[in-house]
Amino acid sequence: MDKILNVALETQTAPRIRETASKDWVLFGTEDNENLYPQFLVDLYYNSSTHASIINSTAEMIAGEDIKCDEEDNLDTYVKLKKFLANVNGKETMHELVKKLAFDFKLYGAYAINVIYSLDRTEIVELHHIPVERIRSAKANAMGVVDTYFVSANWADTRQNEPQPVPAFNTNNRTSPSQILYTGRYSPEMDAYYAPDYVSGCNWALIDQHIAEFHLNNIQNGFAGSYFISFANGVPTQEERFAIESSLKSKFTGTNAAGRFVLTFSESKDRIPEITPIAMSNADKQYLALGELIQQNLLVSHRVTSPVLCGIRSDTGLGNNSEELNSAFEVYLNTVIAGYQKNILSTLNKILNVNDIAVPLYFVQAKPITTTFDIEDMRSVMTQAEIREQLGLANLEETEEVADEDMDYNSHNFSNQTKLEHWIENHGEIDDKDGDWEVIDDNDMGNEPTDFNFEDELNDLAYTMLPNTELVRTSAPGSRVDSKGSQDGQSKQTEYRDALYRVRYYYTRDKSLKYKAGSKSRLFCRAMMAASDRGKVYKKDELAPNQNFANNLSSISANKGWGPGGTDNYDVFKWKGGGNCFHRFYRRIYRTRIGDRMGLDDAKVISTTQARSEGFKPPTNAQQVPVAPKVMPGAGFVNPALRKKYNDPNA
Repeated sequence: MDKILNVALETQTAPRIRETASKDWVLFGTEDNENLYPQFLVDLYYNSSTHASIINSTAEMIAGEDIKCDEEDNLDTYVKLKKFLANVNGKETMHELVKKLAFDFKLYGAYAINVIYSLDRTEIVELHHIPVERIRSAKANAMGVVDTYFVSANWADTRQNEPQPVPAFNTNNRTSPSQILYTGRYSPEMDAYYAPDYVSGCNWALIDQHIAEFHLNNIQNGFAGSYFISFANGVPTQEERFAIESSLKSKFTGTNAAGRFVLTFSESKDRIPEITPIAMSNADKQYLALGELIQQNLLVSHRVTSPVLCGIRSDTGLGNNSEELNSAFEVYLNTVIAGYQKNILSTLNKILNVNDIAVPLYFVQAKPITTTFDIEDMRSVMTQAEIREQLGLANLEETEEVADEDMDYNSHNFSNQTKLEHWIENHGEIDDKDGDWEVIDDNDMGNEPTDFNFEDELNDLAYTMLPNTELVRTSAPGSRVDSKGSQDGQSKQTEYRDALYRVRYYYTRDKSLKYKAGSKSRLFCRAMMAASDRGKVYKKDELAPNQNFANNLSSISANKGWGPGGTDNYDVFKWKGGGNCFHRFYRRIYRTRIGDRMGLDDAKVISTTQARSEGFKPPTNAQQVPVAPKVMPGAGFVNPALRKKYNDPNA
């Protein structure tokens, strides 16, 4: 009976987090095992073929073919980075390390890096991969911050594998030469740990595992005899029955005697036992239908756009030709893979910043289908730009954007006051990073929605951590630094406290995109870039559509004709300079210098706020905000007429 398939659909596979007084670490488990959730995910990976195929393929896409950087004007910095990319720990290149991080990120929803400092603690000299299943988080300290992680080779047997404490990654405290950077994707109701994106499909992977085990056991231990031998001349003693059975086994079974026999003993022929096989009606069709249902639900839980991308056969026709497969890959890349890659790149940039290396990294992404054509075939079906891309050559004709008609950009010096120039002159502020406010974070916006007030959230969280702190003013009342706008995040507890954090946004090129030097840009982008060069930064109120801030950039027709359907006003925070634009807004976080003595963990405050923003669900979640229009579907063209015009010079 123990070989009968019993799929317990009530089994709880969701992760469970619990603290106990007897353990220094936070338990991370399931309903069946209170501290082995990562091991549970490993078991699913090893025992569900469909599930494993999706994870393997996705992890490879995340890692790409390589991880590189563009040439840097500062030769010393560039050489330093190239050496680090070629050797991160004496055994691995950066890409080899990233492959492991990408796999863990997909499998567990998290990854961990062992950061090793130099003897003088001035820079990071080594990076090592730590399997996520070996890590458990310590309990948060009085500030709500996890400052330690425990590492064990086997959490199922902590007596033989005693967990060892290792400090969490913290550049402000480098007492220990070894730290652990543990991070991942935001997971609701999970402060200490992270869950994979497919967590809702774990039950289906478990069913897949049980079905495979059932079929294997049915083959190995199935009741299907080749011969039925019955003795009707009485029932011998037990010893005699064993002797007869042993004799028949040695004579009629083995490698040269296929099949099995069933042996019975009866008083007479009338008392021969009756064995009736249980026949399952349409068993083959039922198992086929269940297998298809499992596959479908696993693909959905992993957000796979085409099963062929993951090496899974599809009979639907979707993705079965190169064009459809490449289209499915582009969607999967932009909606799933890109998020993983941005997270990893952001983490690596934080590490490189410790070594004063501010050179952006990027993934070299492979396409699923690459066909080799002869030159004539290429010319008949591909543009010159596409041919050069296939050959690995730079696109000589590609420019950053398509210039507006009737505008001489080379001669235009912005001497005539336009609405845009007037707006720039009267809005925003010059970066005060060298004054009373210091920059503590300068990065992309992750998945921050347009409607999320990052600044208010930062300060609300800070004051929650410091409920009894009385702050003094950093400047005289009425000064520029002391002035507050609707986005300045002033404490909700009392109007007499200054905010600890400020958040501003600036317009610049997307650091992950390649572009040809000397490319032309629209007037809008040139004016915004010129302002950025002068140090102009803006509140979100001033950029995105805002009913409480009527004269925002999105409402003044600053870039006519580039809105949906050719409208003049549109969400500039989302769509930037319009179709094919290479620009985006970056977020800069400032902290008042008085915050140095407040004891706040800035990284924790920022990461927690970022997690909140990613879980924020406004009526319309603007997923286009953190990316440049160039990499959006349709290159960011929201006006079909303009898209046709600039995609086809002859149109």
